[in-house]
Amino acid sequence: MAVREPGRTADRVSGRGASRVATAPVPVHRGRPVVDPQVRQLLARSDAELVAATASVDPAERFVHAHLAALRAAAAVVAMRGRPSRRSGARSVWEMLALVEPDLAAWSGYFASGARLRAAVDAGRFDQVDPRRAAELVACAEDFRDEVGILVDPQAGFARPLDVAPAAS
Repeated sequence: MAVREPGRTADRVSGRGASRVATAPVPVHRGRPVVDPQVRQLLARSDAELVAATASVDPAERFVHAHLAALRAAAAVVAMRGRPSRRSGARSVWEMLALVEPDLAAWSGYFASGARLRAAVDAGRFDQVDPRRAAELVACAEDFRDEVGILVDPQAGFARPLDVAPAAS
C-alpha cells in the first residue's frame, strides 16, 4: 500500500493571496485509492439528493435537491483535500472548495450563485424557481457529482448510470 506523504502542504493562490492547505494522505490499495468513509458517505448522500431531484416534478423541490447534491459533493472534496487554514478566511463550502481544489472553482462559483434562491425556497417562496432553472441545476449537479467522483477515484467512472430520460421541454 502506497501513501502520499502525510502532513504535506500545498500552496494555493486565492484572490486574497497565498494560503496553505494541508493535503491528507491518500492510501492506495491494488492501484485504487482507498476512499475515506466520510467522503464515501457524503458522496452517497449526494447521490440520494440527485435521485430525489430527478424524481420530483416540482421545480422548487428539484432545485433544492440538486443544490444539496452539489453541496454534499463539494463537502466530500473538502473532506478529502483538507480544510483551508483559518487564515484563508473561507467560510462557505463553496469558498473552501475553490481553495482546496482550484480546478473546481468555476463549479464553486456557479453553485454559490444559487444559494440565495435555495434560501428563498427554504423560506417558503416556491414560486421563485423557474422550471428551466431547476432542470439546468439538476443537470449541472449531475455533471459536478461525476467530476467529483472521478477526482475521488479516477477508475470509478460516472456516479450513476444515465437511465433517466430528459425532462420534456
